[in-house]
Amino acid sequence: MTDRPGLQRCFPGFYVLQERYMEKYDFDTVVPRRGTGSMKWDAVKRDGILPMWVADMDFRTAPAVVKAVTDRAMHGIFGYTHVPDEYYQAVIGWFGRRHGFNISKEWIIYVPGVVPALSAIIKAMTSPGEKVIIQTPVYNCFFSSIRNNGCEASHNPLVYKDVTYSIDFEDLERKASDPAATLMILCNPHNPAGRVWTREELIRIGEICLRHNVFVIADEIHCELTYPGHEYTPFASVSEEFLMHSATCTSPSKAFNTAGLQIANIVCADPDIRARIDRAVNVNEVCDVNPFGVAGLVAAYNEGGEWLEQLKAYLYDNYLYLKDFFRNELPDFPVLPLEGTYLVWADCSVLGMRSEDIERRLLLDSRLWINAGIHYGEEGDSFIRINIACPKSVLADGLKRLASGLGAMMR
Repeated sequence: MTDRPGLQRCFPGFYVLQERYMEKYDFDTVVPRRGTGSMKWDAVKRDGILPMWVADMDFRTAPAVVKAVTDRAMHGIFGYTHVPDEYYQAVIGWFGRRHGFNISKEWIIYVPGVVPALSAIIKAMTSPGEKVIIQTPVYNCFFSSIRNNGCEASHNPLVYKDVTYSIDFEDLERKASDPAATLMILCNPHNPAGRVWTREELIRIGEICLRHNVFVIADEIHCELTYPGHEYTPFASVSEEFLMHSATCTSPSKAFNTAGLQIANIVCADPDIRARIDRAVNVNEVCDVNPFGVAGLVAAYNEGGEWLEQLKAYLYDNYLYLKDFFRNELPDFPVLPLEGTYLVWADCSVLGMRSEDIERRLLLDSRLWINAGIHYGEEGDSFIRINIACPKSVLADGLKRLASGLGAMMR
């Protein structure tokens, strides 16, 4: 494990920010969210529920984003939005600087979210009845996007061994060789497994898909949230062939906590495929975005880098705190390594219970809301997903509730 810029080694396994960054951004203050129309906090009306489920963060976004949105709001007119050139340049600059992914302006199609993007690409690239390969357990909206376009999900289950996941490439080859399989959705980094796929793994995936003419959708919404020793590689940046045989979906929404601003991008280099996708975006009526999303993205990508680095350090420290807690208080429940995202995947197979029952009992008895693994496919049914993107005091409260609830289920 190597030290990262802006961080210093504190003691084994932990990192702290250098002093010059310590007071610049605040992730410890608890920001009340009840009564704000928050899906995470207001979906359940019972008092005292602590939500650690849906993938948004309990931190205020980067000050530059707040300022950009506030400045735009002060204009007071919110008509139909023209996306300016600075928007495209912000996307191009961010991915070029940080990830070596050189994007041309004409490759970018803006949309209000990654899920609408996935649905539009499936519509553009498949016919009803065809198969779409997914690597389960995986983000639950993949299933609905495939189903809503009349297609069938073809599972390439990840291999769970020694408290981590790997890809079954032999099975992927079999699934890709099926003439009905025309598309694969790649989750990179992977939600909920927490894997950041290596360049070598991406090469093997891409080569299999090229051999069998399977087009790749790379959902890379969590790409900014990676931790020491793990580097995100854009699938399309690996080779020219991968670039021309894929479409990449990105958004600042996970890294900057801006899901409500509803802005995302499809990056597709092949002009004929891009035209098909653009047509599907219009058919699905997801071709318009709002002015706050545009302003927020430009600010995030042009001015938010330092804030993001401090956020990542805080999230990683939360993960290490959780791992220590499990080691001491919940040793029978393995926690998978968190290479990317802020979503911890924990193995609850010792209970011998369905994950929906675990979720329900934690909600009723411990007033803690986590995600049941079954939402991500049958392969996830003995797991739970825990969102650790919150102030450490909130995380500590949630872990105490979790230990109490799981402990009761063990008895």
